[in-house]
Amino acid sequence: MVYVICFIALGFGLFYAHWNTRKAVFTRVTLPIHEKDWDAQLHVLHLSDLHMENLSISPSHLVEKLEHEDIDLIALTGDYLDRARSIPKFLNYIDKLKEIPTQHGIYVVFGNHDYVLKAKDFFRLTEELERRGCHLLFNEHIQIEHMGKKINIIGIDDNHSGRSRVEKSFTGVCCQGLNLVLTHDPNIVLKMREYHYHYLLSGHFHGGQIHYPKAYHLVKMGKLPRMKMIKGLHYHENKAFYISEGLGQTGFNIRLRSKPEITLHTLVPKN
Repeated sequence: MVYVICFIALGFGLFYAHWNTRKAVFTRVTLPIHEKDWDAQLHVLHLSDLHMENLSISPSHLVEKLEHEDIDLIALTGDYLDRARSIPKFLNYIDKLKEIPTQHGIYVVFGNHDYVLKAKDFFRLTEELERRGCHLLFNEHIQIEHMGKKINIIGIDDNHSGRSRVEKSFTGVCCQGLNLVLTHDPNIVLKMREYHYHYLLSGHFHGGQIHYPKAYHLVKMGKLPRMKMIKGLHYHENKAFYISEGLGQTGFNIRLRSKPEITLHTLVPKN
């Protein structure tokens, strides 16, 4: 009898954990920007860790949730897939995201899982993204103008797999304007004392994914988890950064005490 009860409890727990992957949380973050010339508003849609192999949120459902939102640009911060056969599914996501009206388009950095692809498959992925008008950032930056203000979108390659080059990413960044950093592994903030940025968007930790009773398994993923920074808005050396819980899952398609996350960041002037 005890075994039957345990089996039923396990089955219910797995069902509940899988059901969590279908319930995306829509998070809104409003961040005052401490910059004397910043009197604009910027709306950034942030998606991370889509993990096509274990993803329960359809692209149509995602776009429907964002139908009435003002979005100026879309930031994607890595870990989209592990296998070449998932490339068409990911590109279908991109095609749906392109249906969202934005002023400045889609900006992409890559994560450690993306680099598992063979070189020829990774090249095919990047080619297809560029063909769709996405801006790919490999330790580099792009400057755009928004409401008469300059914005430096700085893409730092994946720190977890040793590809980050912070100095190269910031080379040539103008001293004026808002600095928005996109990267996959948030641990990079611990190496950025000498670099000025207003906001950094990242992912990587999935909010623990299986966060019960605590996300002990994240300890091996860098110093930030040991500092109890695994999701949400944080500050390091008075600079703001955000860790998305991600949209997909790794390993098993389950979540406990974490849910898929869609985040809309609004950068506003400081009062």
